[in-house]
Amino acid sequence: MFAIVRTGGKQYRVAAGDKIVVEKLDGEAGASITLGDILLAGEGSELHSVEGLTVSAEIIAQAKADKVIVFKKRRRHNYRRKNGHRQRHTICASPRSATMISRQHRPRPMPRPLRRKE
Repeated sequence: MFAIVRTGGKQYRVAAGDKIVVEKLDGEAGASITLGDILLAGEGSELHSVEGLTVSAEIIAQAKADKVIVFKKRRRHNYRRKNGHRQRHTICASPRSATMISRQHRPRPMPRPLRRKE
């Protein structure tokens, strides 16, 4: 079973046993997190309803990406600026069992009474 999950403004395809690198999420290594913004879920070529689905994952590590150098220059004006940036990210792993996607219990709304035509 797989799911398309949105977190940090990006979308990720997650299946049981996958490791994904996402934008920084709060939590320590070993903590369990729940990703609730699911866009699509399915198994093989079948698609399932995403109503009430959640994906659980375990934080493996909090890390930083490789350094990106930002260099600005304006010709003939003696203007040079050099800056570096390292984006923080979280490495997550979904459990290897097939129960990584669980359906939360939501009470169903009461059906409306039928109106009789007179």
